[in-house]
Amino acid sequence: MQNHPIREEWLLKAVAYLEPIFQKYGYQIPPIRVSVGFPSTGSRGRHLGQCWGTKASADGVNQIFISPQQDQPLEVLDTLAHELVHAVDDCQSGHGESFKKIATDIGMQGQMRSASAGEILKQDLIRIAEKLGHFPHAKLQMNPKGAGKSPSRYAAKCVKCGYQVNVLKRFASYGPPLCPKDRVNLDELGEWVLEG
Repeated sequence: MQNHPIREEWLLKAVAYLEPIFQKYGYQIPPIRVSVGFPSTGSRGRHLGQCWGTKASADGVNQIFISPQQDQPLEVLDTLAHELVHAVDDCQSGHGESFKKIATDIGMQGQMRSASAGEILKQDLIRIAEKLGHFPHAKLQMNPKGAGKSPSRYAAKCVKCGYQVNVLKRFASYGPPLCPKDRVNLDELGEWVLEG
């Protein structure tokens, strides 16, 4: 078992361990960057990972993000394998035929949108998880009391230029701020109901 103090080190080592599985079926994992981060659908979506194709990246390198709501090595590896299928396909087919062929070849099963490791691939992932050891990440709880709430329900907007800003509740009693460009009071947006 290895010790990787940084998540990205763990993830890159995981890619290296997964590479022979893809190569066994004639697939080459392209250069990628892999990290922990919310998919573009945000923290409330059900996406466990996301791969961005080479066309989306300024340097032409696929980028994979694993949701910070995952912290179990086997789950992370399963999600990573799914996203690597997208990288091999360069995100060209979504979850279509090309994706399905690669995914099923390496041992994934189920609906392609949520394809996960079948029994043989799962055994490989368990062995890889044992080699990698602890995933150095603490799962983010998205709904603990007070977490994830907007710091303010107060916002203000300039009618001239469209500049918009959120205002912290503790400063809302002062009223909307001035527009830094037009030097006029911003209009209140939303419910500026101040509790006494």
